[in-house]
Amino acid sequence: MQQDHVTPQRCPYAPAGADPVPLYGPEYKRDPYPLYRQLREAGPVHRVEFPSGIHAWLVTGHEAAHATLNDPRLGKNHALGNANWRRLASIMPEPQHSRLQVHLLHQDPPEHTSMRRLVLDAFAPRRVEALRPRFRRIADELVDALPATGGADLVAGFAAHYPFRVLAEVIGLPADLAARFDRDWGKVVQPVGPNDPGRPAYEARLRGLQTYIADVVARKRADADTDSGRDGDDLLGRLVRAHGEGVLSRAELDSMVFQLLVAGQEPVTNQITTMLVTLLRHPEQLALLRDRLEEDEAALARAVEELLRHDAAFELTTWRFFAEDADLFGTTVPAGDSVIVSLCAANRDEARFPDADRLDLDRTPNAHLAFGHGAHYCPGAALARAELQVALSALLTRLPGLRPSAEPGDALDELAWIPAVLARGVNRLPVAYDRRH
Repeated sequence: MQQDHVTPQRCPYAPAGADPVPLYGPEYKRDPYPLYRQLREAGPVHRVEFPSGIHAWLVTGHEAAHATLNDPRLGKNHALGNANWRRLASIMPEPQHSRLQVHLLHQDPPEHTSMRRLVLDAFAPRRVEALRPRFRRIADELVDALPATGGADLVAGFAAHYPFRVLAEVIGLPADLAARFDRDWGKVVQPVGPNDPGRPAYEARLRGLQTYIADVVARKRADADTDSGRDGDDLLGRLVRAHGEGVLSRAELDSMVFQLLVAGQEPVTNQITTMLVTLLRHPEQLALLRDRLEEDEAALARAVEELLRHDAAFELTTWRFFAEDADLFGTTVPAGDSVIVSLCAANRDEARFPDADRLDLDRTPNAHLAFGHGAHYCPGAALARAELQVALSALLTRLPGLRPSAEPGDALDELAWIPAVLARGVNRLPVAYDRRH
């Protein structure tokens, strides 16, 4: 792929001598956009450091991000990572790393193509639209359980549960197994190093999740072997059948179930929180959207697209690697070094989005990259969009007067953002409202 030569400049945001630029810390997680603006202005590619100590190459601008996401020279398979990357970044321990990390996000064609084909039907837009009334019933059941007046924590009371209940229905997870799922297992995508004090708890989560996945696979296999009429036509059943037919290895099967259970619901939980935080910070826009919901069906879809652009829960992509030393917009990237695309930085690029830092719920066109692009474009994008539209509609229409909590310590600027490397969101979102409809 030919690229325009861009001479990289030093990021003026970073203090003198600070190279690479650190991408961690409470202030960065609270608001990374001033840093991203400085990086974009300095050039498209920058050397950055993650909490593990790994150094990577970060792509920031919209045009550069779009090109990188479609660059056939870049692979996702972890085997392409060099020894230093494996030492610092590939820190999920064995045997879990080998059994849980060979899913779609870490595969290249032709394996990626065949694996992706297995999941597309379950997330097809037509099927998602048919399920939308069920999504609204799930949302309403959760709102019904909130306090009638006063306020609530919308993570504990809604966002932590809604995406998983939707996902369970879409993929065919039996109700009793869905009830057993521990949301704490989702933290396995926030690995800690071998010497971190939290390592024992992290490894316990991994073991618990791996046991749970084994139970899911065993149940779906047993269902397919009985005469109960459950013939494995749901997504989980099809994946188990693909393993039985030799299409998937057992590690690939476990990894795809892992990806569905974790990547299929935690990002939506986080995106609900980032959208709500954004609207609560713009009460006039929140009120405008609420007033439009009954008379303008398209307003909700436009608003969700703009909220995805303005602050996406998937802040950074997962690793990509060159198989040999390569030029990336004028920067030489060594083989096996990790290349990361900042979706959030690309989505605030003034060159693509006029007045990019402004929230404009009527923005159109809106070619954001919140779901990625190219071969690894999120296969569940249609499902996520429907979930987010239903969630916002339910919360805005059924909780009149929705506003930030006035309790001490609950201010929006005091929220603790999750420390995940790739994701944005909050684990607690206390709000007030007049009453529950």
